[in-house]
Amino acid sequence: MEYKDYYQVLGVPRTADEKEIKRSFRKLAQQYHPDKNPGDKGAEQKFKEINEAYTVLSDADKRSKYDRFGAQWEQYTRSGGRPEDFNWGSGGGGFGGAGGGTRTMSPEEFEQLFGNSGFSSFFESLFGGEARGGMGGARRYSTGGGGAAGGGFNPYGAQPAREQEVPIKVTLEEAFHGTTRTLESADGTRLQANIPRGVRTGSKVRMKSTGGQGNILLKVEVTPNPQFERDEDNLRVELPVDLYSALLGGEVQVPTLERPVVLTIPPGTQNGRTFRLRGLGMPQLKQPDQRGDLLAVVAVKLPTNLSDEEKTLIEQLRTLRSAA
Repeated sequence: MEYKDYYQVLGVPRTADEKEIKRSFRKLAQQYHPDKNPGDKGAEQKFKEINEAYTVLSDADKRSKYDRFGAQWEQYTRSGGRPEDFNWGSGGGGFGGAGGGTRTMSPEEFEQLFGNSGFSSFFESLFGGEARGGMGGARRYSTGGGGAAGGGFNPYGAQPAREQEVPIKVTLEEAFHGTTRTLESADGTRLQANIPRGVRTGSKVRMKSTGGQGNILLKVEVTPNPQFERDEDNLRVELPVDLYSALLGGEVQVPTLERPVVLTIPPGTQNGRTFRLRGLGMPQLKQPDQRGDLLAVVAVKLPTNLSDEEKTLIEQLRTLRSAA
C-alpha cells in the first residue's frame, strides 16, 4: 500500500497552518480542475489527490491521526498489522462533522469524476469507516461577509439531501428593487443567486440543486435604513413640515424609494399626523406588482433665530388667539 505524503501533494511544510493549507489547496485546485483540463487524465488524477490531501489536512482530527500514523502506515501493514488494530478512539467528525473544516467536493462529484474509488486505498485504510460513513458534507459557500453551513446527499447512507443555509444581508433599496449575490465555494466555483423584490428579514430564497447537490437556502437579513422604517410591506417616513405650511396649508415633497412625490397638506395640520400614500411602499414578495403603502408622519419644524420683527408678529398672533 503506497504511503501518500499529503503535505508534499499540497506543497506545504508540515508546520503549515490552516490558512497556508487552504491557500495552497485553492491555487492547485483551480490549476488542475477538470473543467480547465478537459480530457487530461493526469490533471484529473492530480485533482483527486489534491482533494484527498486537503480532506485530511483541513480536518484537525484527521490531520492528527495522519501525523501520528501516516508515515509508519506502510511499514505497519507490511509487518502484518491490520487497520482495525489501530485504536482510533471514537472517530473524527467525518466530512460534514461540526468540527470539520471547509469542504470542496461532495461525494457525488467524486463519483462522477473518479468513479467509486474516489479515495486511495491508503486513505480508506487509514481512516476506515470515516472515509465513507462520514461523507455527509457538501460544498461550503461564502458571500463575502457571510458564511454557510454544510449539507448534501450521502450516497453511502440513508440520509436525504440536506439544504445548505447561507445567510446574506441586503439593503432596503436592494429589497425594493431586487438584486443578485455571487456565491463562491472553496474550490472557486461561482453561483449567482437572484434575490427577488420584496424580501424581508427572515425570508428564505431557495436555489434548486445542481448535479445532485442539496438545495442552497439563502436566509435574508434586510439591514436598517436611516430614513425609512419598514412594517411588513408598508414604509414609514418622517415628513418635515415648516410651521407656516402646517398652519396655512401647502405642498411638501415626500421622499420614497423611487423618487420624491408632492403631497398637499391642509391648513392646521398637527404635528404627528400621518398621511397614507397608497401603493408607494414595498413590493409584496409573492406579488411584486402589488405594493404596500407609504406612511408619512408630519414633523413640524419650528423656526429658530427669530428677528425682532418676527417676534413682534408672533406676539401679536398670540394676543389675537388669547382674545378669541
